[in-house]
Amino acid sequence: MKETEDIEIELASLREQINFHNYRYYILDDPEISDAEYDRLFRRLLAIEERHPELVVLESPSQRVGAPVEGGFKPFKHSTPMLSLENGFSDKEVKDFEDRIKRLLKSSEPMSYTVEPKMDGLAVELVYEGSILRVGATRGDGYTGEDITSNIKTIRSIPLRLFPPQDGRDLPERLAVRGEVYMEKKAFQRLNKEREKRGEPAFANPRNAAAGSVRQLDPEITAQRPLLFFSYGIGEAVGWDFNSHIELLTTLNAWGLRVNTRYIKKCENSDEAIAHCHYLESIEHDLPYEIDGAVIKVNTINLQKALGEKSRSPRWALAYKFKPTQSTTKIVEIDVQVGRTGALTPVALLEPVEVGGVTVSRATLHNQEEIERKDIREGDTVIVQRAGDVIPEVVKVVTSKRSGREKPFVMPDRCPVCGSELISRDTEVILRCSNPECPAQVNRGIKHFVSKEAMDIDGLGDKLVDQLIDKGLIKDASDIYHLRIENLLPLEKMAEKLATNILDAVNRSKSTTLPKFIYSLGIRHVGEHVARVLAKQFRNFENLRRASSEELVSIGEIGPEIADSIVSYLSNEENLSLINRLFAAGITIEEMPLEEVPLKEHPFSGKSLVLTGTLSTQTRPEAKKLILEKGGKIATSLSSKTDFLVVGASPGSKLAKAADLGVRILSEEEFLSMLREET
Repeated sequence: MKETEDIEIELASLREQINFHNYRYYILDDPEISDAEYDRLFRRLLAIEERHPELVVLESPSQRVGAPVEGGFKPFKHSTPMLSLENGFSDKEVKDFEDRIKRLLKSSEPMSYTVEPKMDGLAVELVYEGSILRVGATRGDGYTGEDITSNIKTIRSIPLRLFPPQDGRDLPERLAVRGEVYMEKKAFQRLNKEREKRGEPAFANPRNAAAGSVRQLDPEITAQRPLLFFSYGIGEAVGWDFNSHIELLTTLNAWGLRVNTRYIKKCENSDEAIAHCHYLESIEHDLPYEIDGAVIKVNTINLQKALGEKSRSPRWALAYKFKPTQSTTKIVEIDVQVGRTGALTPVALLEPVEVGGVTVSRATLHNQEEIERKDIREGDTVIVQRAGDVIPEVVKVVTSKRSGREKPFVMPDRCPVCGSELISRDTEVILRCSNPECPAQVNRGIKHFVSKEAMDIDGLGDKLVDQLIDKGLIKDASDIYHLRIENLLPLEKMAEKLATNILDAVNRSKSTTLPKFIYSLGIRHVGEHVARVLAKQFRNFENLRRASSEELVSIGEIGPEIADSIVSYLSNEENLSLINRLFAAGITIEEMPLEEVPLKEHPFSGKSLVLTGTLSTQTRPEAKKLILEKGGKIATSLSSKTDFLVVGASPGSKLAKAADLGVRILSEEEFLSMLREET
């Protein structure tokens, strides 16, 4: 008994020492012992745990590499959404950002901010319960990510156990930390050289390398990758409150979490914030890691709470994006792509050039009008621009380098894939293939259908879809659900296990959610966000299928163009036939639950509101969304039945008409004040 107690005491001591030295090495970058001494402690820990496996605990430093993931990653629902950030590209936009939040807060007082580098990595959430790391998850769609705990535990700059507060308080019962997994530039270059030696494809950039490493199904592979982590905020901290963002970051650092303290600065006003953004941009290329901007946050937590969030981003933060990286290269040829909606897009095929750390060989030219406006010709020397995830584009032609052999380009008069007639709508400059069965449209439509954001059929990548179409095994999305293992095995690079995994993924995809199914159909103008709006409003697909344009437009975030596109798609016999075949193949959709009825009424409940003019604090769709959330109704024209007219800048004739009809007129300030009321 005494021997067991002694072993437990030694194990606890070894774990504490190793965790402490991991903190000194990976967090503070200031080790206190040599690598040899650290290795001695670690080997001693492994030796004891090997002899006494019953004493191994999850938070032990030895448990950083777990077992391979079975059947892919499980979904993980974030307790609060991991929102995107609104972008700003100039000093003026920072000033506009400050003006907006001061108007919302009805304050002219100076405001402090924090400014920090915007890391170009993979956003993740770490969930600690007590002091122990329980879950690591990707951002996903902001609401649901993937549980990658086994891989997260291999990253040594992420503590498995937090340090207790120095003031004797308990750690939060549950702490959801947000941060970025990334790879330093030199480590990325070494990794690519090693991959090339082994005949493996190189990663495009450090961010892709980090994302690919974290999503390995075998944690031992992740453990071999040189990954690091910086924390930049929280989703929740049960039992704890913070006064400021700087205090929050300082506290996270004290608990053992790595924070980019060297380059984070508290700024007393927007001028200081802008100056620090410029400083970070000036040292961007000297930093050991990639950044693509700076993040400005209101420092006071209570003000953050008062400002709240828009549908996709917090109102209290702004991503100040640095000037996009540009390079000069030559256009070899101009090709024309046909998209899943039939849109023809001219694409410049370039002499490969590195832009912002990525090799670029193609750039969009948008349309014929854009080509003529910029006078782009085959053979031209051009400046190519890439900013973040934006598709590379040709910024301008270097006309001084023209030789006279450059050839003007004109869009084809028929579809380059199927030869069908091209059409264009009055409101568009885009040409479209008129043939819905055009192989290019079908191909891209199927690839969209199987994508992660849609039906999420893992393993059905672009090349495999191309093979299935070329061999006549699938002609539309419904055919995917009739594939058999004997169809897959003859395909290139196909093994029985891979074929089985793909068919399992196909079968799993039969049970899906309404937003994913709506998005998977590839309806023009219906992206992921609009699909969620439609699902929330109509709750099941049959309700959506029967919806009229008027019903759709009455939804705050759906305009006439989107409504017409939806109605047109869902009234087309071929589209309905495809949808029926999908349901016949076994696809089932969860019905969206009814929204809970608010316990309190609001001044806008059941009232009809019309908006006119330009609102300074939010877009019109955002204002409509807030009205609908409070139980109000949106009208597009004034009548004696209208309850309120909300007036922004340059209101037009509706203001005078409202006065004649006796409709109550609300200024933007009055409107915002009423939104905050409860009765």
